Amino acid sequence: MAQNHTDASLFLRIDSVYTNMIQDESGDLYKKTGHHGPAVENEWLALRLYFNNKATSIDVYNKQKKGLELKQAKWYPSEKEQKKGLGADYYKVGSTVGLGGVRLWDGEKVVLLAPVSNRIARVKKEANYSQMEMLSKDVPYKGKKIDVLVRVTAYTGIREMRVEAFALSDEDVQFVTGINYHKGQKVKKTDNYMIAWGYHPEDVAAEKIEVGSAIIINPDDFVDKLDDGKQQLFISKPTKYISHWVSSTIEKDKKLGSFDAFKAYVSKL
Repeated sequence: MAQNHTDASLFLRIDSVYTNMIQDESGDLYKKTGHHGPAVENEWLALRLYFNNKATSIDVYNKQKKGLELKQAKWYPSEKEQKKGLGADYYKVGSTVGLGGVRLWDGEKVVLLAPVSNRIARVKKEANYSQMEMLSKDVPYKGKKIDVLVRVTAYTGIREMRVEAFALSDEDVQFVTGINYHKGQKVKKTDNYMIAWGYHPEDVAAEKIEVGSAIIINPDDFVDKLDDGKQQLFISKPTKYISHWVSSTIEKDKKLGSFDAFKAYVSKL
């Protein structure tokens, strides 16, 4: 059997013991959880979900070289480790959905998956993929309370990761997803994908690196778009399920380390 080039990571900071599941009725274990929530990786990048009210915003960790490194780097490698070849968090999410994160739409505005009666994060590694899930229970939505499950899957051998959202409710909902961007970045929009390329505001990385990010959608699943100056949002049709793909690279990537190369790659997906 071919080697599984993916992994999942979830641990509490107090003891650094890895686990497959954490939960909290407050919905916020951000400060107590390693890398602030669950994470999955493939050879090229890692994604994480925040365990707080931004629970389904997605952040990106980009790698300088192919391989699995979350267990070593724990998302925040030292400057010395980065200079020796480990990746870093070059991506800045802020208050946005990040890269393919999921929220709700009530017909007038974006609705966070909060407050909750319980938030549950799970990770698992199977034969040829790794997965993280976040279940937000009893989210207020249009006068009712619903459960929403968000799942991110990293597959062996492909750079893209799949994001899925499930409304565990009797009635359909409208989901929101999207991609953020920053001033000075190059942006490419088509009916089925958007790319942002350039520098993110300095945060925790040892050096400034140009980052490319992309979201790939099925336009038939969405009824509207909204650009608020920080992110391009896609508003879904009433449904109980959506699915889309995300990917990312950096300028140090030998194959996709430029806007034109990354755009050519994404346009063929």
